[in-house]
Amino acid sequence: MENTREILLESGTNELEIVEFAIGANKFGINVIKVKEIINPVPVTLVPHAHHTIEGIIELRGEVLPVVNMAEALKFPPSENPSEDKFIVTEFNKQKVVFHVHYVTQIRRISWSQIEKPSGMYQGIDNQIIGVIKWDGEMILLLDFEKMIVEINPESGINIQQVKKLGKRERSNKRIVVAEDSPLLRKLLHDTLEEAGFQNLEFFENGRDTLQYLEGLLAIGKDIASEVQLVITDVEMPQMDGHYLTRKVKAHAGLGRLPVIIFSSLITEDLRHKGQVVGADAQVSKPEIADLIKEIDRYIL
Repeated sequence: MENTREILLESGTNELEIVEFAIGANKFGINVIKVKEIINPVPVTLVPHAHHTIEGIIELRGEVLPVVNMAEALKFPPSENPSEDKFIVTEFNKQKVVFHVHYVTQIRRISWSQIEKPSGMYQGIDNQIIGVIKWDGEMILLLDFEKMIVEINPESGINIQQVKKLGKRERSNKRIVVAEDSPLLRKLLHDTLEEAGFQNLEFFENGRDTLQYLEGLLAIGKDIASEVQLVITDVEMPQMDGHYLTRKVKAHAGLGRLPVIIFSSLITEDLRHKGQVVGADAQVSKPEIADLIKEIDRYIL
């Protein structure tokens, strides 16, 4: 995995690498940036009254980590060949989690533009699919791992109480544009930003739509500084990711002065340089919503 991380040092290419794994006959993918290592299953200690998707806990190099049974989480049948099962050890949202999968196939490098957003027919606020990749006659589904963890442990998600602790806040009509592909997180961000006093919000599902909106304002002669005061973007989004969006905004003659804050589960000390390279004004790790509000205040109040 270390060699893989070296490949991904470049930023703003609108590409990602995924670890492809299987549950039954279905193929899934997880961003390789989230993956620390892939190991063979080790003995799991059961935890009484745990969430039904938590298989138990393991000790790995002195750390106690929860193990999520992916078949159970996705309501798929158990593994038919347990000897081929793998544990994918991950880190995101400032926590480490192990995902028990049936087998790991390979690592693929793809463009975010190749990833289609799920159709409204099968994608709702309770769905766990954030993208679909068509590859050699097969479909690989990208899962919303952050949402999966929040469902297991709601305390790990965005908490509006963090904003209330900031005290009474003035209403602001400053306009904020937000790029976030998760329906659940769009709703949480909307409610939380409103609680923080920001009511003039414009949401988009990916970086491509966000950029088209901003460029569209310029095309009809609008003064961007008076129309939009700040952009907030996730990193992982179909069509155009947040790093590429940031690079495009910052390199654009008419948009370059817009402050851009990256709000993502992928903000770690090891990966913070990726946002710096593309010119992000600030980077905040999900789910630290109070830190996000402080950065918004810093740039537009």
